Amino acid sequence: MNALQNLDLEGCLNLQELPTSIGQLNALQSLYLGRCSRLQELPTSIGQLNALQKFILVECSNLQELPTSIDQLNSLQKLDLEGCFNLQELPTSIGQLHALQELNLSCCSSLRELPTSIGQLHTLQNLCLVACWNLQELPTSIH
Repeated sequence: MNALQNLDLEGCLNLQELPTSIGQLNALQSLYLGRCSRLQELPTSIGQLNALQKFILVECSNLQELPTSIDQLNSLQKLDLEGCFNLQELPTSIGQLHALQELNLSCCSSLRELPTSIGQLHTLQNLCLVACWNLQELPTSIH
């Protein structure tokens, strides 16, 4: 499956984990995991997806954290975490996503703060924080 560009697992309600071998999908550009409500964590090998441009995790309500290896996704343009209710924090390494244009954190109600490294996302055009009820303040690096 070396040529696979899009992987859509949206609505796989019973999916609890991704195999570590997912990092071997070198041509993968889009990964859709929307409504995979039993998914609690992502393998660190996710950082090996060098061609990944869109990473959709909408309503992965049990996801608690992103791996720090996410900073290796050099081509990532869109990260959608809307409805990840149990996501408590973003890794500081998120500031290394230099191609990121869109970050959706809507309804991430357990998120209390954003890392200051988010200010390093110079290509970021859209940041959505709708219904992030526990977010206490924005880092001063956002200006």
